[in-house]
Amino acid sequence: MKAVDRIREASELRPKIGLVLGSGLGNFAESIEDPVTIPYKDLEGFVSSSVQGHKGEFILGKLNGVEILAMNGRIHYYEGHSIDQVVYPMKVMADLGIEKVIITNAAGGVNKDFQPGDLMLITDHINFTGVNPLMGKNDDNLGPRFLDMTHAYPKDLQDLAREAAKEEGISLQEGVYMWFTGPSYETAAEVRLARTVGGDAVGMSTVPEVLVAHHRGVEVLGISLITNHATGVSDQVLSHQEVVEVSKKAEGNFKKLVTRIIERLGHAY
Repeated sequence: MKAVDRIREASELRPKIGLVLGSGLGNFAESIEDPVTIPYKDLEGFVSSSVQGHKGEFILGKLNGVEILAMNGRIHYYEGHSIDQVVYPMKVMADLGIEKVIITNAAGGVNKDFQPGDLMLITDHINFTGVNPLMGKNDDNLGPRFLDMTHAYPKDLQDLAREAAKEEGISLQEGVYMWFTGPSYETAAEVRLARTVGGDAVGMSTVPEVLVAHHRGVEVLGISLITNHATGVSDQVLSHQEVVEVSKKAEGNFKKLVTRIIERLGHAY
């Protein structure tokens, strides 16, 4: 895979910890020490993101001494790309030797106890799209044909996140993330459906990446930033600008939590 070779040539670092930065969370990248930045457009097989708040680049560097590989922005299915293009960056991360990945996103709060600015630990997900990146021919050398999803979000990583939040004095919500394709926001009826079937937050990403990572043996920790009440929970008209603005206000807690999590994960390497 030429993209893997290109990234390895760019830096001597060989991180085991990956980070996917979702909508409005790109400023976290400024915390990375001695960064080596590689735009997606310079990597064979990649497409660039067209969404505000998603720069579309890999960053190799360190966070408080821990080597990491960050995806600063992701590709979304709603942009019109194939599902294979959407998950290609995650496949590259796995091929680069990433063993644990923190996947973040901005999401709408379905759970009425959630408020904009809350951070939610993803304990499970619901794929409501009918799209699965594992469809098609399976390479048994990479992962099983029929993937068990019992431990898609390993309990030990969830516990680590809870402990990190407690240490930082951050209130951490928990819940189920439900994937809709977008780009339209969910209707009030769809939000009621999500709540009825057990969803706590809705969004337009993450699940494809989780499926590919889990298939390839990469352990996943998922965190959603609740940027707004989903349709029907309040009468406010939704906009992407609101998502970005709330993300900026919450980035302090997000940065503290993710940094502490990475420090804890780094102790294992």
